Amino acid sequence: MARIKPQALLQQSKKKKAPRSISVAAIALYSVVTVVMVFFLFATYRHWSQRSIMQTEEGTSNFQVEDDILDSKKSDVPKYAIFNTSKGLITVELYNEGSPEIVDEFIDACQKGHFKGMLFQRVVKHFVIQGGDSENHAVIEDWTSREKHYNQLEKRLKHEAFMLGTSNTKHDKETFDIFITTAPIPDLNAKLNVFGRVIKGEDIVQEIEEVDTDEHYRPKSRIGIIDVTLKQTI
Repeated sequence: MARIKPQALLQQSKKKKAPRSISVAAIALYSVVTVVMVFFLFATYRHWSQRSIMQTEEGTSNFQVEDDILDSKKSDVPKYAIFNTSKGLITVELYNEGSPEIVDEFIDACQKGHFKGMLFQRVVKHFVIQGGDSENHAVIEDWTSREKHYNQLEKRLKHEAFMLGTSNTKHDKETFDIFITTAPIPDLNAKLNVFGRVIKGEDIVQEIEEVDTDEHYRPKSRIGIIDVTLKQTI
């Protein structure tokens, strides 16, 4: 048997270790697969990114619309009421935030003409003047015995002079009564709900307070409200 020379063995070893050559078709196939995978990943990322942005914008838009609606409703609520009385004009600032339920009832009653021609049924010097149905309040002292309908007022809404309020009893649009205090009377917190403050026409309130009354505090001459005008600004 012939011996193989060392040089020949070295050449055979190199041939065995050398990597096999990769065909051009395989390279092209690998390239196409890689490109497709990269494109797929990019398309997926772009899709979910845009969807997330759209959802965020949609949520923000909805919140903005809701806020705009709420702001619009708030801005539509009148802030002032002008009482045209037989003695002159009395301008009242309404407490839309402090007493929203009562203000809503008052505005509704105004829009239905409830206060047109309403008489001041009770006038008590250094106390209060009352406009409304006298049959609901036979005497002023009965106020304390009536059941409360609304929650207790905020502490900042004190019954000082020239405050506009209504009785604590439950009433509908046909029996909505009003009271304007003519002196600081803190104990009325349990009797009346304040929903406004006279900011102009205090002298008219005082003039009404000075009219002659009978023993039941009823004015001897007819004096009352001609109409009420609601305004956003004055």
